Amino acid sequence: MLIDRNLSKYIVFSEDSILNALKKISDNKSRIIFSVTESGVLEGVLTDGDLRRWLVEQNTIDLNQAVSHISNKRFKYASFEEDPEKINSYFSEQIEFIPLLDENDRLVAIAGKRPNEIKIGDFIINNESLTFIIAEIGNNHNGSLDLAKKLIDQAIAAGANCAKFQLRSLKSLYHNAGNADDASEDLGSQYTLDLLSRFQLSDEEMLQAFDYCKQKGILPLCTPWDLDSLNILENYGMVGYKVASADLTNHELLKALAKTGKPLICSTGMSTEAEISESVKLLQKLGAMYVLLHCNSTYPAPFKDVNLNYINRLKELGDCPVGYSGHERGINIAIAAVSKGAKVIEKHFTLDKSMEGNDHKVSLLPEEFKSMVEGVRQVEEALGTASERQLSQGELMNRETLAKSLIINCDLQPGGVITEAMIEVKSPGKGLQPNRRKELIGKKAKRPLKIGDFFFASDLEEAQITAKNYKFNRPWGLPVRYHDFTKLLIKSNPDLLEFHLSYKDLEQDIKQYFDNTYDLDFVVHSPELFAGDHVLDLCSLDEDYRNHSIQELQRVIDITRQLKPYFKKASRPLIVTNIGGFTLDEPLPINQRQKYYELLLDSLSKLDQEGVEIIPQTMPPFPWHFGGQIYHNLFVAPQDIAEFCSQHNYRICLDISHSKLACNHHNFSFKEFVEKVGFYTAHLHIADAEGLDGEGLQIENGDIDFPALAEDLKKTAPNASFIPEIWQGHKNEGEGFWLALERLEIFF
Repeated sequence: MLIDRNLSKYIVFSEDSILNALKKISDNKSRIIFSVTESGVLEGVLTDGDLRRWLVEQNTIDLNQAVSHISNKRFKYASFEEDPEKINSYFSEQIEFIPLLDENDRLVAIAGKRPNEIKIGDFIINNESLTFIIAEIGNNHNGSLDLAKKLIDQAIAAGANCAKFQLRSLKSLYHNAGNADDASEDLGSQYTLDLLSRFQLSDEEMLQAFDYCKQKGILPLCTPWDLDSLNILENYGMVGYKVASADLTNHELLKALAKTGKPLICSTGMSTEAEISESVKLLQKLGAMYVLLHCNSTYPAPFKDVNLNYINRLKELGDCPVGYSGHERGINIAIAAVSKGAKVIEKHFTLDKSMEGNDHKVSLLPEEFKSMVEGVRQVEEALGTASERQLSQGELMNRETLAKSLIINCDLQPGGVITEAMIEVKSPGKGLQPNRRKELIGKKAKRPLKIGDFFFASDLEEAQITAKNYKFNRPWGLPVRYHDFTKLLIKSNPDLLEFHLSYKDLEQDIKQYFDNTYDLDFVVHSPELFAGDHVLDLCSLDEDYRNHSIQELQRVIDITRQLKPYFKKASRPLIVTNIGGFTLDEPLPINQRQKYYELLLDSLSKLDQEGVEIIPQTMPPFPWHFGGQIYHNLFVAPQDIAEFCSQHNYRICLDISHSKLACNHHNFSFKEFVEKVGFYTAHLHIADAEGLDGEGLQIENGDIDFPALAEDLKKTAPNASFIPEIWQGHKNEGEGFWLALERLEIFF
């Protein structure tokens, strides 16, 4: 059971309209509201089911009448003072919320079934949420408000979600009123009292530290060590509380904390399992919202004593989200705790481990804390789900290159029966996988097969995808290679061809592929990879590497000029290129991007571009480079793209799939992205996209709303040409391209 004293999301006044009640039910996502009089007396209850039943019964619907006309007057309620166990017994499959009334029948709280999540400030903690990371400043400010503010600033820079402090009233907390000079105290207590007496912030300074957190955009939390401190924090308006390990068995303080109705984060160090269970029962009885943190309260904690496996047991005991509060050396244990299910991580934080005070020695420095946060986020991303295994885009790419396929070892005409003796296993893996051999045996060939041809999934299907002549409201083309463009060209009616070059193609004599001219335009897609594992990068900080890239792109330009005479409609051929600016280990900080754009401009200025137009393509944040993922930084954000094109008179290739992935990752509006860069778009690569790195998908197999996209492009880039850039769309004589064009023809 959870007791919620925040009533604003649940209540409407009895004279409010049904329409307002409907909006409130929709907003609070609890499917229920409570109707009260102006004095707060509970008048009626209304669920979304009640509303639906009422709507069905009406001949004419008046949503402006008072909600009191339709609210349910026969509802289950309980006294706020009633025993929590008895209140808990009132719940059923039909009853999920119990209104709690005072002696005057005024609504003072709502009892609900325990949810599987907790909200602290703007943060949600549940099984799907990111880990809530606490920088435990504690008393590491050593009594200096200026140092406290520096710690807050560094905690933000390190990626913490929360800066946490501790507040004590030594007078009420200690039996000797906090006398640090009491010679009768044990050595440990005397040492602690001495530090606390010298290194406390005043109450006013502590509140100023909280205000500074809010000003800087980080959530402040605090551990109250006594009731006097709790009163100060309640008067301030603290949104939640951390309970120290030392107070998990302090039931008086736990009751007072639960009474606030605020969420609690409770450390379990120094407590036995029986004591943890006892406190959990108390918190549940009181209807508290809480998280339990696994913790070993030694400073530093030996690795052998940490016992991360107990996190699973703690989750069972608490029936709540769990986390980890660590005092061990380093960052690895905290990162590992996330893989065990910790949804809250707390680590001590300092600017100098040599400062006086025991906590400094087990604290992380800002750069260490930042590394821990990065590790936590990487583990979160890597955890994934326990659902059915799916191949990543990178795995699919590598499977094409490294795996094996089924091929035919003879010629076979349509209608001929495929026998086991005709099938062999060969690399690469761009065809049907070897484990599907039995499915092929006995099938009739649906297309002419020549010795060495790959079998594809479509060879097992009844329907075959075939090319036709297509009609679009803008120029369109096909992605091709030297060796296959004539085969694809005769199947349909493209306006242009886009030649995707490999670095090997740059060494070819193109005359062997061209023996006549074509009444078409053409585009060239520059290689990304060149001989010697050189990935094109016109923004490299390595001057020699950048110059090499310039030379390689100049070779592409020269080849483009050589191709031009073979295409009658070519005037100034476009060259699509990925300009570089990638990083291997982490994204580039925003404030460093301009330097890379300046290097790009310098590189472009050194190219002889006469007769051609270089159009950088828009990029996803996590592009795949030959089966491995990197970070891309330039031509990802729409504002960057528009500013570059506007200031330097460049146009782009808008890769729809890439840019949708960028929008998914950065929470950009895809519509606004297209509107912002459409004016600068010369050419389009069109494919679907999914998630953060699922690029080049078949049309309608991903996240993109193609009817809406077509309308936006009609307004912003009406003359831009396009190709369907479906990954591996060229296989089986272009079947992926033909399917994409068939689907796109409806919208474009």
